Order: sequence, then structure tokens, then C-alpha cells
Amino acid sequence: MKIGPRYKIARRLGQNLFEKTQTQKFSLRAARKAKVGKSRKSFGASDFGKQLMEKQRVRLAYGIPDRQFKRYAAVVVASKGKVQDEFLHKMLESRLDNVVYRLGLAKGRRAARQMVSHGHILINSKRVTIPSFEVKKDDIVSVRENSKKSPLFQKIFEESEEKAVPKWLSMDTKSLSAKVVSEPRGEGRDRMFDLAAVLEFYKR
Repeated sequence: MKIGPRYKIARRLGQNLFEKTQTQKFSLRAARKAKVGKSRKSFGASDFGKQLMEKQRVRLAYGIPDRQFKRYAAVVVASKGKVQDEFLHKMLESRLDNVVYRLGLAKGRRAARQMVSHGHILINSKRVTIPSFEVKKDDIVSVRENSKKSPLFQKIFEESEEKAVPKWLSMDTKSLSAKVVSEPRGEGRDRMFDLAAVLEFYKR
């Protein structure tokens, strides 16, 4: 999914959404820009504006096209007997590209999507090339044997022990494989996002 200039987008939405903006350089640059633009009218001052901004933050952070994100929201809003923001969190976290990122196999979700699309990732020993594929409890996520020999994965293998993974995933750094031991848990979700506000946007 083509996103556009990441520095400008992250600054406008007020969050370090992308790997390249999660640096001290970006923080200092954003602070300088904020001082210059203090007198301007704040974007998203209304409830609608705040909900729209939150929707954009979440969608861009996970790298999901607008149409697909809208489908996720429609499923959640139509659901019965579920805590809706937790259900949306589960859907987002269960995407294969996100799982690859959470396991530390890629430094960002964009790189994780490329790994999946290029056929480097297996689910239960079968190649899956769809980044939005939904992983489920007891699935085994692994790196294809031929891919492990590449310099990219050799470097990942050396650095993988440094990455802390969520409790709902169990990683074997020696084999570069992991098991989904439970559904994504709410206590591990990004506190930088207000998923309830996102859903309110789609309920309007």
C-alpha cells in the first residue's frame, strides 16, 4: 500500500507511526515544526475530526488500505456479544504481516508485508503470501528453509533474541518459528491508539 511522505504524515497525525519516524531526529524536527505552527487552527478539533484522525493513525500504522479497514470496522460494528474495541484489536493484531513484525522478523510492518508477499513466511508448513491472512490459535508461523540462508535472515537470526514478543506468541529463536498460543490480548495493545474512537467514526 502506497502511503506517501511518512515524516509529513506522522507529524500531521501527531504520532510516530512508522519505523523511520521512531527516532530522536524526528522528535526534534516535529517539536520545531509544532512551535512554528502553534498559531494555526488545530486539525481535528471537533469530535468528528478527532475520530477521523484516530482512524487514520491506526490504519496507517498497520498499513491497511482504507477499503479493507472499512470492512474490518463493519464486521466489528455488526458483531454481537463482543467488546468491540477489543475485537478490532484482535483483527488487526491477527494479521500475518503484524505477527511477523511482532515476532521481530521484520523491523516494521512494511518490511513484514514484503516478507510475506515474497513467500518467505510459512503457516503450518505452507507458504502464505497474503499479508492480511488471519492467524489463529495453535498456528505455527515459520521462515521458509531456503529463506533462512539469505543474509537478511542471518542478520535477523543474530538479533532475534533481543526482541520481546507478546505473551500470545511463543518464539523459538533457534528455528525462527513461533506458535500462536492464544488470541491477541487486550493488555498488550498499543496505548497510543483509541480504537473506541475509530469505531465511533464508522457508526456515524
